[in-house]
Amino acid sequence: MAIELKMLVWSVILGLVQIGIAAIASVGQRSLGWAASARDQEGAPLTGVAGRLDRARGNFLETFAFFAALVLAVVAMGRQDASSALGAQLYFWARLVYVPVYAAGIPYLRTLVWAVSIVGIVLLLKAAL
Repeated sequence: MAIELKMLVWSVILGLVQIGIAAIASVGQRSLGWAASARDQEGAPLTGVAGRLDRARGNFLETFAFFAALVLAVVAMGRQDASSALGAQLYFWARLVYVPVYAAGIPYLRTLVWAVSIVGIVLLLKAAL
């Protein structure tokens, strides 16, 4: 299996883990009753680590579609090379590091790690063009 596809699969797993930990953290603040409800009422704003985990989850979902589309395009076109492999790995590892860095509330490092994941996407885009 191409490294780009391996990183895609691992990124899906990472996304599912992020959804899970963000949900668990939100239940800790909003209650299981709220989580199981129809959520007709807006929940209390998430604060602290729970809020940061939820925002990290949202940020992952904002970038993942671009990453997934480019990986699939690069593989379908047979354009895998060292640059696309590096791009896929940069994206995955940066997104993995992003979760604890954001949860810990380290602002400039969080932004730097996010930027590395974007560089990974750009490398995949370059391979696709």
